[in-house]
Amino acid sequence: NIFRYNKDRENFISRKEMLMKIAICDDDKKIRDQIAFMVNRQNQDNEIRYYASSEEILSDSMDFDLFFLDIEMGDISGLELAREIRRKQENSYSKCIIIFVTGFREYMEDAFDVNAFHYLVKPIHEDKFAEVFRRAEKEVSMFREQADRYIIVKEGEMRKKLFLHDIRYIESMDRKVIFHMEHGVTETYAKMYDLESQLGNSFFRCHRGYLVNLEKVIAYSSNSIQVQGGDDILLAEKKYPDFVRAYLRYAKNGGIVNV
Repeated sequence: NIFRYNKDRENFISRKEMLMKIAICDDDKKIRDQIAFMVNRQNQDNEIRYYASSEEILSDSMDFDLFFLDIEMGDISGLELAREIRRKQENSYSKCIIIFVTGFREYMEDAFDVNAFHYLVKPIHEDKFAEVFRRAEKEVSMFREQADRYIIVKEGEMRKKLFLHDIRYIESMDRKVIFHMEHGVTETYAKMYDLESQLGNSFFRCHRGYLVNLEKVIAYSSNSIQVQGGDDILLAEKKYPDFVRAYLRYAKNGGIVNV
């Protein structure tokens, strides 16, 4: 075969497999304890670490799946901390969820600038927390699944493993397809239809000549899609409604969203 799709992982992720490393950062111990209590109500086996300031997290590894951050904390705000977390992730595939917990609604717009997953307002209601936490778990499982998925393609006499999370988009040119990756391109002989049917719901056939990785979308209009790295690819106007529905469905199912 020209390419092979990795199906080693099942779509279902058990609760045990979904254990997360969680950081709770708030200068109020009562809030830290409350969040930890609500996390444990959802799953008692997660690893939780507590921080009273942004400085404490910055001096640690920051290797967490999920951050609960207060926005107003000492010399370094939760927003500044979130920006630093995102900056450290720019050159890696490491992904995490950031949830802000605060008593100040006026910071909500700034929170989305750092791609915050959600914004919980104090006092925290447990039903709302449970809903947000379950969605965060789902998104972390999507991160992990996406990190493991790959295809194998033949390039000349060589076979290459291409991880799906490295693919920005795929372009059809004559009988070849070109994989536009995070670092460079890979060409092989294949049919777009075959790729489309095997890559799954995180890719969308936006034009007869393009398949886009929805994870890499950073902006779109009725006739074009911009992906990470700055490339603009064609979106057939008749496919625009289907693209929007596919993107919303992908996001609702825990996909990585950058728009």
